[in-house]
Amino acid sequence: MTIVITGAGGFVGQTLAKKLLEASANERLILADVHEPPNPTNSGNVKCVAADLTNPESCQSLIDSSPDAVYILHGIMSSGSEANLELGLKVNFDSVRHLLDTIRTKKPGTKVIFTSSCAVFGRAAVENVATETDIVPMPESSYGTQKLMIEFLINDYSRRGLIDGRVVRLPTVFVRAGAPTAAASSFVSGIVREPVHGQESELPVDPDIGIWLASPRNLAHNLVYAKNVPAEKFGSFRTVLLPGYTATSREILDALEKVAGKEARALVKEKKDETIQRIVLSWPAEYDTSRAKSLGFAEDVGLEQTIKDFIEADKQGS
Repeated sequence: MTIVITGAGGFVGQTLAKKLLEASANERLILADVHEPPNPTNSGNVKCVAADLTNPESCQSLIDSSPDAVYILHGIMSSGSEANLELGLKVNFDSVRHLLDTIRTKKPGTKVIFTSSCAVFGRAAVENVATETDIVPMPESSYGTQKLMIEFLINDYSRRGLIDGRVVRLPTVFVRAGAPTAAASSFVSGIVREPVHGQESELPVDPDIGIWLASPRNLAHNLVYAKNVPAEKFGSFRTVLLPGYTATSREILDALEKVAGKEARALVKEKKDETIQRIVLSWPAEYDTSRAKSLGFAEDVGLEQTIKDFIEADKQGS
């Protein structure tokens, strides 16, 4: 198969690329981002390209490779989308629509895996256990709104047989290696990543707010699995909440202390940011992922194991 990954320069894109080749060394990967992304593997089956997908011609060029599957990961994150509406619309909606329209006209029937977000939910879901079907999405951020619009488009294009779409709503990725991002949830990784490196980190929200998390290990597994689920199992509704678990920042710090010691925990300082807290409070903390389980998606490994995995990978430089 030939598989395209957009937004491939980011942490999730790089992790996914490695996992795809672990699952099948014969896959041919095309990694695309606004700047040419690195090849995170030693495989010669990986091509890395710079592609500004806000330009329709770049979408055309990418799909000229006739991919069998396209992972759409690119986007402006939550805080960035809130701060700049025009840029968020241009990247998170317009460019994805251009790409979907290019796929449906140039190579109809292609598998499309779109990474959406639990930010599509809003206040109504916060008081309940969120599901794909029982809670009406009412996002309270521009990022969540833009993701939801693409979800609807993918469902409609799949209904019409134009693409074979799969929308996966991602938990917050924990622990995310690399530099902080413009996501409102960036602090969740920061309160572990920076202290492990001996650096101070700020906690901008109430430490007892629950957040829905997924480890990089489990997320990569489930993203690969999403490509392989038969279309008929999804049925007419192409959206699924990926498995994860709920933890508060206090619980994360307790786990950090157990794994890395009191000195690491002491490097985290509370400094409230009302904008970030408002966005985080609009996300549900509890989710029913029975649909994902029925489709065969894997459960996660939990806080302490995820922190241990991060520390081990960090030592190995991967």
